[in-house]
Amino acid sequence: MSVTLKEVQTQKDLKNFVEFPNRLYKKNPWFVPFLGADERETFTPGKNPAYAFCETKLFLAYKDGVLAGRIAGLINHAYNKKWQQNAIRFTRFDFIDDYAVSAALFTAVVAWGKERGFTRIMGPIGFTDMDHEGMLVEGFEEFNMSITFYNHPYYLDHMEKLGLVKDIDWIEFRINVPEEPDARIRRIALHQEKKYGLTRVIYHDRKTLYKDAFEAFDLIDKAFSVLYGTVPLTPEVIKNVIDNYIPLVKPEYICSVKDAEGKIVGFGALVPSIAKALKKSDGKLFPLGIFRMLKALKGKNDTLEMYFVAVDPTYQMKGVPAIIIDALTETLIEGGVKYCETGPQLETNGAVHSMWGQFEKRQHRRRRCYAKEM
Repeated sequence: MSVTLKEVQTQKDLKNFVEFPNRLYKKNPWFVPFLGADERETFTPGKNPAYAFCETKLFLAYKDGVLAGRIAGLINHAYNKKWQQNAIRFTRFDFIDDYAVSAALFTAVVAWGKERGFTRIMGPIGFTDMDHEGMLVEGFEEFNMSITFYNHPYYLDHMEKLGLVKDIDWIEFRINVPEEPDARIRRIALHQEKKYGLTRVIYHDRKTLYKDAFEAFDLIDKAFSVLYGTVPLTPEVIKNVIDNYIPLVKPEYICSVKDAEGKIVGFGALVPSIAKALKKSDGKLFPLGIFRMLKALKGKNDTLEMYFVAVDPTYQMKGVPAIIIDALTETLIEGGVKYCETGPQLETNGAVHSMWGQFEKRQHRRRRCYAKEM
């Protein structure tokens, strides 16, 4: 039984790379595939603007001629410059339960990193903080989100055998939407609005949202800049993210908080979950995937995914989160939403965790970024 590696070089190779998890998890009820078209663009220079500061090498592993695993090595020059690191990243690391396969893939990325003079490897973590990050280490029997990785529990044993150790964890919450707004949060929100001259804005059309989105992402870039693994978001990356996300949102589930001069100092974005639609369509738009996604996005949907919550650092102690929570809670109740999935939040980010203190919730998933000195 032999394992052979192939570097992804053709469109057929890239298609196999993108679709491998769909084969690996075909019978797994918790796995949610990524949208294949989006993943192919993510790994296409010229379509993903992050290639302006990143390089990649993608590998496929074959065992006895059958596709058995994949990995992407990623050099993020912006990350190394910002954090004064000498690291290579890995992402999209998937494999059958065979150590010969996972070791061959990992060794290929390590060899590329050493060849380029890097001394540390970390992952799974993508191009930017807008990309997927973290290997699932808890919550294997929870239906996955549309924006996060799923993986088998056996991956953890492979990480240990490969000599990788925990660098940091992200945790996720499933929050129950209350039947009515929290009176205490409302009092705080109204008081802080009056005290600091703040105004909440719930959007009702994409044109206005699109106009504000660029300022909002400048805020997100600023607010997230101190967080693990982040890199400065270039104007091209921001535009790409906005163009990809605007079609997915219901504007009324997005809130900004503006100061007396009309500057955005807080921003929260919730998006109807398309996880079930992606699952049914195997990550494909056609023939029925696009209709299932539109139904999930535009119709009744009892579950929303939280994409972003950001507050200007100078306003983080001035009640802006309470204003966002109060505004969106009212909208969620009116829309018949029952659950919100927070998405990955750094385990060290107590300020964000405290935002959900008044809600019935459970911490149901945990993800990990591993690291190793090479």
